[in-house]
Amino acid sequence: MDVVEVTRGDLVEARHSLRVVVADQEGTVVASIGDVEELTYYRSAAKPLQALPLVEEGVCDRFALSDAELALCCGSHEGEPEHVAGVRSILRKAGLEESLLRCGAHLPFSPEASRALLASGGQAARVHNNCSGKHAGMLALAAALGWDPVDYHLPEHPVQLRMLDEIRRWTGLNSEEIRTGVDGCGVVCFAVPLRDIAASFARFAVAAARDEGERRVVSAMTTHAFMVGGTGRACTDVMRQAAGRAFVKVGAEGVYAGGATQRGLGFAIKVADGGRRAVEVALVRVLSELGILSSEDVDALRRHANPTVYNTLGEEVGQIRAVFDLANAIA
Repeated sequence: MDVVEVTRGDLVEARHSLRVVVADQEGTVVASIGDVEELTYYRSAAKPLQALPLVEEGVCDRFALSDAELALCCGSHEGEPEHVAGVRSILRKAGLEESLLRCGAHLPFSPEASRALLASGGQAARVHNNCSGKHAGMLALAAALGWDPVDYHLPEHPVQLRMLDEIRRWTGLNSEEIRTGVDGCGVVCFAVPLRDIAASFARFAVAAARDEGERRVVSAMTTHAFMVGGTGRACTDVMRQAAGRAFVKVGAEGVYAGGATQRGLGFAIKVADGGRRAVEVALVRVLSELGILSSEDVDALRRHANPTVYNTLGEEVGQIRAVFDLANAIA
């Protein structure tokens, strides 16, 4: 069984099973673990694909959105001050009110940002939602194309139909082959075989080497990695360490996907029980085994690659480690 293990002392206390697939732009599986045909929701891993219309439709240029703001539209952020300011800047530039956001209100994921907000007398707002960057981008797209921005999150709205178009475009699947649901932030989310998620990121990575739109999205994510996640986040730290060799995006319920920009490969990971602690460890292992991260890179990313388990006294009591071997799973 291919797993991420959690140890306590000298015993394995918990195991997270997973599926992994690496594919090229043709959809050919290069390496895989588990059933790569099982339907899997992209969840927030779809955000780089969903942000592309902001470039291709001239939204970024029309509203003078910065690359950092474009990265925020791809992000699942911690709600730190820079993230909140970025969302409000996007809305202001597009002439839109914050009240139009249809993501639910929650406190910032960042403990420090959350404490500071409450200490100042503030309260949870939609702008603090970890998906508010994507939502602001969707609102800006509606404003630029003359669509009614109200209820842009509903499946029949032109914004969500455009998002479906992007999933069709990058997976090569038709609408009947794509399953949909409602994401945690209220917009439509898309499920396809895990293999097709990996292939879509491979195609996006290849396109980024030749086309301005895709290149701008990838460059924004890798240059402004903080806006994609935030302090201490695996996505932010991995992209900084990879230094342009890969772009990665987390999705809820144990999903990670990304593209190797110099290799023309895409990958997708799904942890069966949805464990984020496991998928971050798996992410670093996959990028290491693909040769995208060196042993020195992995050492620098140790807090994500091989996290220490602490008790409430701050004592080291175990670790989380990947025990699968992608090199032995070459197709």
